[in-house]
Amino acid sequence: MPNMSPNKLPIPEQDPNVRNKNFKEVSLGYTEEMAVEEAQRCLNCKHKPCMSGCPVNVKIPEFIALIAERKFKEAYLKIQETSSLPAVCGRVCPQENQCEKHCVRGIKGESVGIGRLERFAADWYMKNCDDEPEKPQPNGKKVAIVGAGPAGLTCAGDLAKMGYSVSVFEAFHTAGGVLVYGIPEFRLPKDIVKREVEKLKSIGVDIRTDMVIGKVLSVDELLGEEGFDAVFIGTGAGLPSFMNIEGENLNGVYSANEFLTRINLMKAYKFPDYETPIYMGKNVVVVGGGNVAMDAARSAKRLGAENVSIVYRRSEEEMPARREEIHHAKEEGIDFKLLCNPTRIIGTEDGWSKSVECIRMELGEPDASGRRRPVAVEGSEFTVDAEVVIIAIGQSPNPLIKNTTPDLETNARGCIVAKDESGATTKQGVWAGGDAVTGAATVILAMGAGKSAAAAIDEYLKNK
Repeated sequence: MPNMSPNKLPIPEQDPNVRNKNFKEVSLGYTEEMAVEEAQRCLNCKHKPCMSGCPVNVKIPEFIALIAERKFKEAYLKIQETSSLPAVCGRVCPQENQCEKHCVRGIKGESVGIGRLERFAADWYMKNCDDEPEKPQPNGKKVAIVGAGPAGLTCAGDLAKMGYSVSVFEAFHTAGGVLVYGIPEFRLPKDIVKREVEKLKSIGVDIRTDMVIGKVLSVDELLGEEGFDAVFIGTGAGLPSFMNIEGENLNGVYSANEFLTRINLMKAYKFPDYETPIYMGKNVVVVGGGNVAMDAARSAKRLGAENVSIVYRRSEEEMPARREEIHHAKEEGIDFKLLCNPTRIIGTEDGWSKSVECIRMELGEPDASGRRRPVAVEGSEFTVDAEVVIIAIGQSPNPLIKNTTPDLETNARGCIVAKDESGATTKQGVWAGGDAVTGAATVILAMGAGKSAAAAIDEYLKNK
């Protein structure tokens, strides 16, 4: 019998004043009973509108119906038919802008908690099942994947299931891409990513770390002497953007990319157990309004900063961060200085950041992004104390692949040009997807790109 409650069942969370001092996961997940109760809110619509918002085509009503019947293992296996990283997606996908946005229950109330239920199914399976996956029959063809982030791992998983010999080349010492270096432990535990990667290895995916393509090997060498039949590039967007204002070269000023990589991948938050210290002052300013800015601010708070401010040049309505992340940041004591923009970073005599000078903004006409353009208010300058400043205003692709593959077309932003939705590039036998093509975007969109590319590579190699 359907559960006609207009509201999602709340998910248990750590108390804000406890969690802002640790790196344990904020959300504790549904129990079995809670998952069944929330699953019963699904109306199992005939036309399945929720699926239209899923970039990897998860069979949403089907897996939810299985949870409602307490068939938790079957629910997980249903998700895994189309998604290589269910435990990741259940945690970090912006469901409110995708599957849940199209849920019929959202018309007169709250949508079904699709993401929460996906996470439940994945966590239940990891805890209760230890099935040995069946390795596909090899088809004799080899594909190289450059980058072990969400796009690359998804592409690798899909191709491996089709019987291809897949090798993933990862520049870092750990596979996962932004999942391990960018997203903090309190949002996505690294053990979850590790277990998802191990699942891919168990079906034959070969992951080679410390392999910087463009340095150790070129794309041409992968297609040539290395003997790969096709290449997928999913190297992400790891080159940080800066504001080019006075003082950005002071000590205590970080890109969000470096700050989060030190914390997440290099375990700076466990110093001195891990020899990766990170300087943390009493006052921290984070510049930006996306998920990366929220992650940086919330991490700084956990590292002991007393006052953490997010400075963003538009209003909260225009913030690109997920509503849930903004809500969590506020609960944890992060101060939001909206309609403000930094004009310079003021330093001490010995070269350390001391404060940030900002100017107040007001919103004008919409710009190319569709958001109202911020305009400076003359004479409204003020300063904010900041021994640490973290710039989180976006990233672009690293130019290494572009510079070492001259026949691979890129655009003015340094992104690889895709000729069609499959991610086919201007170089024969090479596909690309995720942030390397779009610039910084979401994990699930990168996964969708990896999935599309895998299908196109399969079609190409069948007909080659």
